[in-house]
Amino acid sequence: MKNFSIIIHGGAGTLVKGLMTEALEAKYKAALQDARDKGYAVLENGGTSMDAVETAVKSLEDSPLFNAGKGAVFTHTGTHEMDAAIMDGKTLEAGGVSLITGIKNPISLARDIMEKSDHVFLAGKGAMQFAKSQNYTLESPEYFYDEVRYQQWQNIKDSDKFELDHSVKKDGKFGTVGAVALDSFGNISAATSTGGMTNKKWGRVGDSPMIGAGTYANNATCAVSCTGSGEYFIRGVVAYDVSCLMEYKGLSIEEATSEVIQNRILKIGGDGGLIAVDAKGNIAMPFNTEGMYRAFRKSNGEMDIKIYKES
Repeated sequence: MKNFSIIIHGGAGTLVKGLMTEALEAKYKAALQDARDKGYAVLENGGTSMDAVETAVKSLEDSPLFNAGKGAVFTHTGTHEMDAAIMDGKTLEAGGVSLITGIKNPISLARDIMEKSDHVFLAGKGAMQFAKSQNYTLESPEYFYDEVRYQQWQNIKDSDKFELDHSVKKDGKFGTVGAVALDSFGNISAATSTGGMTNKKWGRVGDSPMIGAGTYANNATCAVSCTGSGEYFIRGVVAYDVSCLMEYKGLSIEEATSEVIQNRILKIGGDGGLIAVDAKGNIAMPFNTEGMYRAFRKSNGEMDIKIYKES
C-alpha cells in the first residue's frame, strides 16, 4: 500500500496568540481535527483524494467557526455569497462555483459542475439553476446566520469598508477553508471554499473558486489550496505559480511554496498562506501572516494541528 496524506486549512491571518481564549482555541482545534480525520478516514479506507478533500471541506463548511458554508460572512446587502472549487490532479478536471446562496455545501456543487456539466466554472443565477437541476435543497438564510458574523457586518455595513478573513482587526479571524490530499493510488486533489469578505459589493469574487489562483492540482507537481488576500492571489496566479516552479524550475514543494508565499506575493502587497502536497506525499504549509489554522495527517503516523507560527 502506498503512502497517503491529507492537509486542511481554515484561513490565515492576524492570529495573535493570547488574543483568543483557551476555550475558543480548543473549539477551533477540535473542528480542524474532526475535518482532518474525516478526510483521512476516506483515504484509510481506500477512497480517492477527491472524496477525501470534499469530505474534509464539507466538515469545515458545516462549522460556524469558519467563513464557508454555515459560517459565511455577510455581504453589503446582508446576504451570503459563497464560492468554491475542486480539482482532480489525475485528470486535470475541475469545477468552480461562485456567487451562490442557500447551498449548504458549495464544495459539493463545485464537484457536480466538474462531473455533471460540460463546464468548469458557473456563477450566480446560472449556478443556482444548475443546482436546482441537480435537486439541491436550498437552506434558508437562518441556517447560515452567525451572531459573530452579523456583528462584524453591523460594524461596517454603512461604510465603504470591507474585511477579509485575515484583516488586522484582531477579533475578526474567520477564514476560507481548504484541503489537499494524496491517496493510495498516487493521485492528488485540492478543494477550497469561502464566504468571501464581510460587506463585499458588486458581486466580488476572490481567488478561492478560480482554478490556478486559489485552487490547483496536477499529479505531475502538486495540489494547492490558498487563503489570504484574494485580489493579490488572483494577480499572482498563486496556486499555479507553485506548480510552475516545480515543473519548470525543478523546485521541491517546500522551495516552491516558500518562494511564492514568502517572496512573490509579498512583493505585490499580498498576504496569506497555502497548503500543498505532492505525489510523493511531501507537504508544505507556508504563510506570511501571524497564523493559519492548519492540520495534517499522514499514513506513516505523523499528524499535527496548529494555529500560530510558534506552535
